[in-house]
Amino acid sequence: MANYLIAALYHFVELDDHEAWRDRLEAFCAEREIVGTLLLAREGINGTIAGPEQGVRELLALLRADARFADLIHKEAWSELQPFYRLKVKLKKEIVTLGVPDLKTAEMVGDYLEPEDWNTLIQDPDVVLIDTRNDYEVGIGTFKNAINPQTTSFTEFPEWVAQQRQPGGLLEGNPRVAMFCTGGIRCEKSTAFMRSQGFDEVYHLKGGILRYLEELPVEQSLWEGDCFVFDERVAVTHGLEPGEHNRFCRACRMPLNQADCEHAHFEEGVSCRHCYGTFSAEKLERLRERQKQTRIAQERNSRHIAAPLEELKAAKRARQDELIEHSRQQQALKEAETPTNN
Repeated sequence: MANYLIAALYHFVELDDHEAWRDRLEAFCAEREIVGTLLLAREGINGTIAGPEQGVRELLALLRADARFADLIHKEAWSELQPFYRLKVKLKKEIVTLGVPDLKTAEMVGDYLEPEDWNTLIQDPDVVLIDTRNDYEVGIGTFKNAINPQTTSFTEFPEWVAQQRQPGGLLEGNPRVAMFCTGGIRCEKSTAFMRSQGFDEVYHLKGGILRYLEELPVEQSLWEGDCFVFDERVAVTHGLEPGEHNRFCRACRMPLNQADCEHAHFEEGVSCRHCYGTFSAEKLERLRERQKQTRIAQERNSRHIAAPLEELKAAKRARQDELIEHSRQQQALKEAETPTNN
């Protein structure tokens, strides 16, 4: 039986008193054994927490009791083990970092589309369909005919838009745009950004890919592949069932399927086909030592703390460093292979 309720939540709203909320939320969560991460900024709240069901529901009720959070969006999942080790309530400049100061997301957000209406829109040849997620996420699944900006960080998105608005670019002339992401938060911000740049018709998938996969029958779906998620499931597919990619490379954090694990360049905890040959000898030695300690802990039937902590921190640090470097190397290879006109 699953003992812990996991809630992923976010809401864009003018929150001038976000600093005062930090101490309040820390005390409230501590009393109810709720752990995880909550981000607070002037533009709203974002985070994922887990704890006993009653405590988590009391926290959601506390937030929604404030009129500004009345429309707070959250997604639920259950776990037999507590997926987090501690509570972190952080004050940030942005709850999802785009790097565009003073963007009024709550006021400028694009038009929502329900999953059943989404298919009609994205099959219109005059609509530019953009996947706002990072390149490694797009690599394991996306909507048919979606454009991959090949970003390694959300902060690269404004530059990509600027480039594509140039003559001959995909966004020349400010066409109709449809955007999507995992759970909806990036799309709220990216659609607001697009509208701030003069795009009049900007749409996004309400509830993100996860809601689409959860609600739309597979026979009506235009989704192809898996959807990367930032938890122990790694990836999901239609009906939010486990996807083909069911583990991470603990060296570079890329999601892996069975074929990846059978590849000649896969070494448990050390490398996979995505990162093989990109680490220094010193880094490989550290990875092999970490894997050795993990294996010893498993043999002792104990939980090695380094492994889950690495997984929980991957989205913020390891992935930022190692995947960015890997993506740059891949891009360099592509450019080297592309014929040039002399």
